[in-house]
Amino acid sequence: MEQSASNLLRFIGTISRAINSQADKKYRQLNLQKGQYLFLTRICENPEINLSELSNLLKVDKTTTTKAVNKLEEIGYIWKRKNSHDQRKFQLFPTNEGLLVYDIILAEERLQQKIIVASLSENEIEMVTNLIEKMSDSVENYWLASDTSLAKK
Repeated sequence: MEQSASNLLRFIGTISRAINSQADKKYRQLNLQKGQYLFLTRICENPEINLSELSNLLKVDKTTTTKAVNKLEEIGYIWKRKNSHDQRKFQLFPTNEGLLVYDIILAEERLQQKIIVASLSENEIEMVTNLIEKMSDSVENYWLASDTSLAKK
């Protein structure tokens, strides 16, 4: 089992690195630096999200999120507004330009999806999706437990 789990993790890592590497190359022309497209995507899909929620969603530390958000704001893809209930928190929104870039990202994502599942049947796609969802839940619990400020009480 240990060897199988090790191989599984390595395969998942390979897939993730390949996708992110290709995406980073394509999105450079849009002034997006390494991985910033992930932040823009989640902000477009969750307008009004705050920094803490965005960090949790992407499983990254708050410093990384802050840097990415500041860069996205600087290049005009998002804007921030102070939360009316808590002035220390900012809500994040895509700009019109950010939404245009989001459409480009979604088109690339659809292409990547086709490539990844090209050799799988519908049943296999459903099975893999269910299994990866279970693994994702386990990783989320592990990630939350490692950050006491986010841990479920």
